[in-house]
Amino acid sequence: MDQQITAVIVNRKENKLKKGCGYHLDLLIVAIMLGVCSVMGLPWFVAATVLSISHVNSLKLESSCAAPGEQPKFLGIREQRVTGFIIFTLMGCSVFMTSALKFIPMPVLYGVFLYMGVSSLKGIQLFDRIKLFGMPSKHQPDLIYLRYVPLWKVHVFTVVQLTCLVALWVIKASAAAVVFPMMVLALVFIRKLLDLCFAKRELSCVLET
Repeated sequence: MDQQITAVIVNRKENKLKKGCGYHLDLLIVAIMLGVCSVMGLPWFVAATVLSISHVNSLKLESSCAAPGEQPKFLGIREQRVTGFIIFTLMGCSVFMTSALKFIPMPVLYGVFLYMGVSSLKGIQLFDRIKLFGMPSKHQPDLIYLRYVPLWKVHVFTVVQLTCLVALWVIKASAAAVVFPMMVLALVFIRKLLDLCFAKRELSCVLET
């Protein structure tokens, strides 16, 4: 679930990525590595959502502003492998730096992680739609789904998403975590029920933007 959610967020249309995404290839490699890690007693690993989003945001390419007050335009992402290679090389080297890293106070690390998490919320559609609850109409941004979907339907869709998210988190954190995969499967039926409340074009605008 973490792997696929991260892949969907990183490969959004808004990021204007030019290189193709390999959802199935990524999932295959992760599945193979999970099996290898299980046999060797190593910890499992998947794509880190906050780290991945922060990495993509740091590689954004914007136009230079010529006129005073002109806002820079988002041009795309600098797609390369150098930064990723350096990041994970440094993460591997940290194993040999534990004697120095242990002196870093835990509140400092929590602060860094909190900053990364909060900064990664910018541009996530769910977070943008949550802010619409307390935003007057005249201050609402010009978002594509607000042009074609009534505001009350946008709020209904947001409430459904939040309810599903909270339900999944509660189940995952409780003793009923064993049924978590079944609850993820139940989301497919919830998505089908949305067809009764939303037109196909409305769902397309909300889901794809």
